[in-house]
Amino acid sequence: MESLGDLLKDWPAGRSITEQADSKLKELLGDPLVEKLRLKHPEVDERVIKLNLNRIYQHTTEYHNCSNCPGLDLCPNDYEGHYTMLHVDNVNELVQIYDRKVACKKFIARQKEEQIRSRIRSFYIDEKALNRQYSSEEILAKDGERINSVGQIMRYIHKTKERGLQQSGLYLSGQFGTGKTYLMCYMLHELAEAGYSGVIVYMPDFVEDLKSLMHDAGKLKETVEMMKETDLLIFDDIGAENLNPWVRDHVLGAILNYRMERKPTFYTSNYDLEALEKHFSFTNKDGDELHKGQRIMNRIAPYVEVVRVAGENKRGMSKA
Repeated sequence: MESLGDLLKDWPAGRSITEQADSKLKELLGDPLVEKLRLKHPEVDERVIKLNLNRIYQHTTEYHNCSNCPGLDLCPNDYEGHYTMLHVDNVNELVQIYDRKVACKKFIARQKEEQIRSRIRSFYIDEKALNRQYSSEEILAKDGERINSVGQIMRYIHKTKERGLQQSGLYLSGQFGTGKTYLMCYMLHELAEAGYSGVIVYMPDFVEDLKSLMHDAGKLKETVEMMKETDLLIFDDIGAENLNPWVRDHVLGAILNYRMERKPTFYTSNYDLEALEKHFSFTNKDGDELHKGQRIMNRIAPYVEVVRVAGENKRGMSKA
């Protein structure tokens, strides 16, 4: 933003600085903000205003900028998302005006959102799903067929906020495009706002990448430990991955074995629990291994509340 000193320099040549300052003083005296300041502090006379012309000019200009805010990215003030506030004090019978920078509501809201997002890690998930402005009213009104499932999720969120982290998670099953991932992102956002950390993983891509991590023991250990320790872990679209015994038994099994008595794990899937067990019981390498499918499901089924997500396919719509 242009300072008062720079503004005065740009005035037409030949006009004195005193004349320019007097003109600007007259303009400021007619500003409603200055009138309000003088009503609150009658001791602020024209002499005091003239001595603090630059501070008062900064205050009024930035206030008017904020009144017509173009958004944080286009903020015209000196410090993005901040405006100048004035404080009047009497020191040894002399009137002093001090200024300070104050963060605006938009800047505070963005900081809060950045703190929330810093608690969430995502792997292969569309960032748009995590960065949406969520509204519980909109989620409830969007599709009447899924109102029961939305109610279950909201009750879970409320219970966690009231009583702390739960041992059991949720298992969202339903057809393609019914908004299962969106609902889990909503839950993750709400609980991250309450201070919980979270990780959401898109299983098909994660399993493919694990194959390369087999040759990077350090990175693999770091990834597994993060998924073990995060407060909230979501496996998105589980059952859609091309499973192999190593991923099932040594990666997924290790993560779930650690979490099942400690922290909640969540799932979205097109399969119900019975169909998911069949998925885990067969691999291209070893064929049917019913006992291993049952073994992994014994770490999932007892620790989830099943949520059946009904409704229409929302793929391609602007919001889920």
